Amino acid sequence: MRTNETMKTNESAAYESSQSFDLKRAVVEFAHGASTEISTHDEEMLLTLANKLPAGTPVYVAHTPKATLAEVVQLAIKVQAIGLRASPHIVARRLASEHALKSALSELTDAGVEQVLLVAGDLEKPLGKFTSTLDIIESGALQNAGLKRVGVAGHPEGHKAVGPGTLLAALRHKQEFASRTGIKVHIVTQFGFNPDTIVAWGQQLTREGIALPVHVGIAGPTPLPKLIKFAMACGVGASLNSLMGNLKTMANLARLATTPDEMLAGLVRGQAAHSGSRLVQPHFYSFGGVAATARWMRAVVDGNFEVNPDGGKFVMDA
Repeated sequence: MRTNETMKTNESAAYESSQSFDLKRAVVEFAHGASTEISTHDEEMLLTLANKLPAGTPVYVAHTPKATLAEVVQLAIKVQAIGLRASPHIVARRLASEHALKSALSELTDAGVEQVLLVAGDLEKPLGKFTSTLDIIESGALQNAGLKRVGVAGHPEGHKAVGPGTLLAALRHKQEFASRTGIKVHIVTQFGFNPDTIVAWGQQLTREGIALPVHVGIAGPTPLPKLIKFAMACGVGASLNSLMGNLKTMANLARLATTPDEMLAGLVRGQAAHSGSRLVQPHFYSFGGVAATARWMRAVVDGNFEVNPDGGKFVMDA
């Protein structure tokens, strides 16, 4: 009996053959509009980003545990000023008050920032009254500030503290918010190592009536030991468990995508083989390698690579 994985591989291969599938072109199309992420420690990299990335590239500014909201706001304003599209994180549980939220949003929009990413945060005790992103949405502060786009978190492999039913209900609430206010809402996912899982999750969203576009989180070029460290810190789910098991046994490791080119190829193939997914573009996590990620992104967007015959690894042009 063939395994499910073998059947999926054969199905994807058959599709590519029958449709004269051009993997490179599909990757370039999928990567168009890709975003990346920096932290408040990366301010010295702004000139590099401006030189490497296409104008208007979305750059998310993470609110890391040691950063303040004011620092996130100021860096986002600088990102916007150099011709990129700033998307600062607004972390619900780190907001000291509603006044702090409104002041931050006002300062951002006055500087031309039109997009934020809402994150609940992992503080056990919130600094103020906001405990979730739904609390921020219900406050009315987003539309009152004049924001045009809002990102919300997606969890293809689930969340360690929130059940799948609750996650789905929250996405429905956020979709209704988008319909009611006219603000464009998209989903930004955690990164993982299994493109098939992410494609299947996108299909599930469609079946459940969630039509929000999904920006798929992908780890940028990162050494595997460092990548695993970040995965553990970020709570990546099933694919991390599978990867750790594979590292112990060294069996089946090749089935997982541990590099950005493998993830892109896997996602694009999955999209081509299975209709009904909401995946529209990648979001690259840099994990401290801001310059390397920006260079890699630009090469992919410009098509400066070739795909190995095995269809997984990219050969980047010199």
